[in-house]
Amino acid sequence: MSLSTVPVNTTVPTRVNEITTGWNPACHITYNRDSWVKLLNPPSEYAADEAKLLCQESDTTWIAWVPGYGEVTLEETDFYC
Repeated sequence: MSLSTVPVNTTVPTRVNEITTGWNPACHITYNRDSWVKLLNPPSEYAADEAKLLCQESDTTWIAWVPGYGEVTLEETDFYC
């Protein structure tokens, strides 16, 4: 199987371009206490790759429990949306 390219006319506006203009790809998920989240980088090699959110510490940080490690403070950028 070989890959081929398809020419695209970039001067013609597309519906996707109209929809995504000005769109900010930041995560806007609302997390709740007792939610399980996937960690981008577990705190140790023996720790689980998931954490249970215990309580929100600030607008962008959570106190969480990681199996095999314990309690940690996580930035929202430390886990998957």
